[in-house]
Amino acid sequence: MKRHKIAVIAGDGIGPEVIEAAIPVLERAAAQHRFGLDLERLPYSADHYLKTKETLPDHAFRHLRDDVDAILLGALGDPRVPANEHARDILLGLRFRLDLYINFRPVQLLHPDLTPLRSDRPIDFVVFRENTEGVYLGRGHIDQDEYVAEDVNTTKGVERIIRAAFQWAQAHGKTRVTMSDKANAVPAHQVWQERFKRVAAEFPGIEAEHRYVDALALELVRDPARFQVIVTNNLFGDILSDLGAALVGGLGVAASANLHPGRAGLFEPVHGSAPPLAGKGVANPMAAVLTGALMFEQLGHREAARDLERAVQQTLAA
Repeated sequence: MKRHKIAVIAGDGIGPEVIEAAIPVLERAAAQHRFGLDLERLPYSADHYLKTKETLPDHAFRHLRDDVDAILLGALGDPRVPANEHARDILLGLRFRLDLYINFRPVQLLHPDLTPLRSDRPIDFVVFRENTEGVYLGRGHIDQDEYVAEDVNTTKGVERIIRAAFQWAQAHGKTRVTMSDKANAVPAHQVWQERFKRVAAEFPGIEAEHRYVDALALELVRDPARFQVIVTNNLFGDILSDLGAALVGGLGVAASANLHPGRAGLFEPVHGSAPPLAGKGVANPMAAVLTGALMFEQLGHREAARDLERAVQQTLAA
């Protein structure tokens, strides 16, 4: 039986609740498909930070980089840590230091009652969000009343996320990739235009289309069913993928994966730590289960992933 080493960082707020609710489901699916999960629970959280002033020490980072097959994260964020230093160091630190340049966000309507839209068309698309550049790098400065944030776009970073989107589309039988930027107002986004045309030429069987981000946001609400694969930068991907989640039921059913092919991925439900809900037994663990499905797929267990998705779908229907 193949076994996988999974590091679990349950985190803050409702994070431990949803992770502990999801783990038995993941273990049962793994057993049915004849593979095992060796779970290692790590303490890094707001509680740990407040006790030790430690966020993610170097030895823990090296362990996560070198010794595990995947990282399952609950949620991070706690009002007792006003600037959320621990969350920034753990989540963004892992994304940047592990070079997890793909933020993969599936948007799928699992039950028709969950969408606020008046439409019976299926909603099923994915967002490839560049995960290591853009304004999230934190570059810039504050000079008296001038606040400057730098939007960093490199040819390497832009090309590899676009290529990842086309490769995924090709592998999954998709016929259209939509790239979104704001090149009409942000000159730096011309690199997205150039690299998109270059990579698209390598995939002649896939339609390559472009939308400015404001137009795309409008179209996602008006006709989300026409989209299959969306690729965009860090900031726009954050916004558009949350918009997509709202179209299919909200953050309680939104899963995500932070990936770099050939390396351990970081898998997290999108909903955040929601401190006011912690300990009340009302947090929805479905996003954590669906995040487990993404993890199983990346570990090479596609049928187990589909079983988890069907289980959530059947639970919603019931």
